[in-house]
Amino acid sequence: MNTSNPSHRKIRYAMVGGGRDAFIGAVHRKAAALDGQIELVAGALSSQPDKARASGQDLFLADDRNHGRWQDLLEDELKRPANERIDFVSIVTPNHLHHPVALAFVEAGFHVVCDKPLVHNSLQAQELVAAVARKGTVFGVTHNYTGYPMVRQMREMVRSGAIGTVRKVLVEYNQGWLATATETTGNKQALWRMDPAQSGLAGAMGDIGSHAENLLTSVTGLEVEAICADLAAMGAGRTLDDDANMLLRLRGGARAVLVASQICIGSENGLRLRVFGSEGTVDWQQEQPSRLIHAPLNDAPRTLTRGGPGLCEAAVRASRLPSGHPEGFIEAFANLYLGVAADIRAHLAGNTADPLLADYPRVEDGARGVKFIEKVLESAASRQKWTTMY
Repeated sequence: MNTSNPSHRKIRYAMVGGGRDAFIGAVHRKAAALDGQIELVAGALSSQPDKARASGQDLFLADDRNHGRWQDLLEDELKRPANERIDFVSIVTPNHLHHPVALAFVEAGFHVVCDKPLVHNSLQAQELVAAVARKGTVFGVTHNYTGYPMVRQMREMVRSGAIGTVRKVLVEYNQGWLATATETTGNKQALWRMDPAQSGLAGAMGDIGSHAENLLTSVTGLEVEAICADLAAMGAGRTLDDDANMLLRLRGGARAVLVASQICIGSENGLRLRVFGSEGTVDWQQEQPSRLIHAPLNDAPRTLTRGGPGLCEAAVRASRLPSGHPEGFIEAFANLYLGVAADIRAHLAGNTADPLLADYPRVEDGARGVKFIEKVLESAASRQKWTTMY
């Protein structure tokens, strides 16, 4: 078998971050491995060298590809013959490392998958966009909720006009895990998210509000034109927001409301998107991801189910099991990794990928999300004045 041919071997990747005690790194690895298309072969899994190597040993990485620093990982891969190198790197570090790691790998010619939010500011985002365009590399951003089959069904219905002209959008993402001072109890995930040096200038807005914006924009295809935002830090001693509420004006005249909060006691992972059009409504909730409610004008609401009849091709392709067999968070992540893998295979073969297969958020989507966060902060600082995006 010709293992150098990308159509005859697994796509190889390395991971930066995501070692012991990291939640999202394990999710990424399980998602990437789910369909047997992608293989983890190298890593620098922590900013602490000893912990990085121990984490790599946990995952049975070969000693010569298990590194204590991401810089060593990059240097080692560049020394290897081209047909033995990784195809892409997956970056699952705290936010402050996204930019230097992603830029270094892109400049070296590697493809990249990066967790969200993309970077700390628009200057960094545009530097990445320019580098990706110059190098011609694949760059995916893991806004994983766009990978759910019924979100892709929702997108198809909204963009094809099945609910008419979009008039109003409600998107909310409510959690309760930061209702108390969790960051003072040794919780690593809370600690870095509430630290501006690592998280950036936004707290809940960057962590989950970025998902809400991406979901709204991806499904409707409508850009945000103006924002009127109110941010709050309800937790004692916090400098970053843990609660965000805003009004949005969308291109074409539609209006939207976006809520992102991590202090709502009783809420677990309450992401919900409702799109109201002139001919109907569609309603999806992440905690019941296999169902999409469609309420046509002057007709009874109907429930579309993952794997059921009447779905678009994108939704069908994103499903792995028959209806009634639950699929969820990891499978949605896996759909983005499949999209990246399809794009990389096409890239290595000198072809253009089928858009239906290469369906994932790009670096431009991540850059837009960063600008959105900045504009939300600007609007909130102005005390509820409208702030234009462009």
